[in-house]
Amino acid sequence: MPIVPDVKDWTWVLSRPCPECGFDAAATAYEAVPALIRETAVRFAAVLDRPGVRARPDESTWSELEYGAHVRDVCRMSDTRLGLMLTDNSEGEPPRFPNWDQDAAAVTDRYNEQDPAVVAVQLAEAAERAALAFESVPPERRGLRGARSDGAEFTVESFARYILHDLLHHVHDVRG
Repeated sequence: MPIVPDVKDWTWVLSRPCPECGFDAAATAYEAVPALIRETAVRFAAVLDRPGVRARPDESTWSELEYGAHVRDVCRMSDTRLGLMLTDNSEGEPPRFPNWDQDAAAVTDRYNEQDPAVVAVQLAEAAERAALAFESVPPERRGLRGARSDGAEFTVESFARYILHDLLHHVHDVRG
């Protein structure tokens, strides 16, 4: 059964701490982001090794495997979007990110039917690429901008924190 899509605009986490997971963007240094992305992959590897990883806790919540596949894809998407921000900023307008429907991806890509061990390896690879990408941005380029299809704008710095919140929030979702 498909999960009801999450249509909340989570950009507010850039201006105040998340009451659910405790992430505080303002208290998170950009330089800490890569290590925390890598840590997310390590933590999810342990989650994806649990028995019952495909079981949904209820009809409206993803399984641990679905969360793991989603976190993998967030890392992949962040690497792509960061690349756009760094290469397509010459026109004065921030580059627009292609739309990504995370809920459609979960259904289309059959997240809950994927092999948890393969997802763990893919997540580690995607997290490493994302971490390296954020690490490689020199301070003078961290103000470059990009925008989602809904118009929400980010700088490289705010985007790094926004993505990190997504990853850490899902670690919180599957804690156990």
